[in-house]
Amino acid sequence: MTTTGASFKVLVVDDSNTIRRSAEIFLKQGGHEVLLADDGFDALAKVNDYQPQLIFCDILMPKLDGYQTCAIIKRNARFADTPVVMLSSKDGVFDKARGRMVGCQEYLTKPFTKDQLLQAVQQFGNSQLGAM
Repeated sequence: MTTTGASFKVLVVDDSNTIRRSAEIFLKQGGHEVLLADDGFDALAKVNDYQPQLIFCDILMPKLDGYQTCAIIKRNARFADTPVVMLSSKDGVFDKARGRMVGCQEYLTKPFTKDQLLQAVQQFGNSQLGAM
């Protein structure tokens, strides 16, 4: 279990089944509740239905990309304060800047490690608890 004892509801949005499964395993090992979505539209429905405390969102997805997904989530007053961490195989300055413009809090480069993922949950999950 996690050292803080806090468990968070985390949504992982990625069109790659491998990435979703890896993130799910890492997060569950950290003691967190995990929801999975395979595209932006699926993510929007799950955000609305389950109100996760933190969202990991891939940038490059079909139909609705990560930037659009994040922007839509942030425009909803109910979820404006929900932290969004972008996931990308690219580590460019432009990508990070664009992510910040749509409201993401952090940026993880794929492939990520278990430690990077759990560190992000701890960082943003704790700030979410303080906001409640």
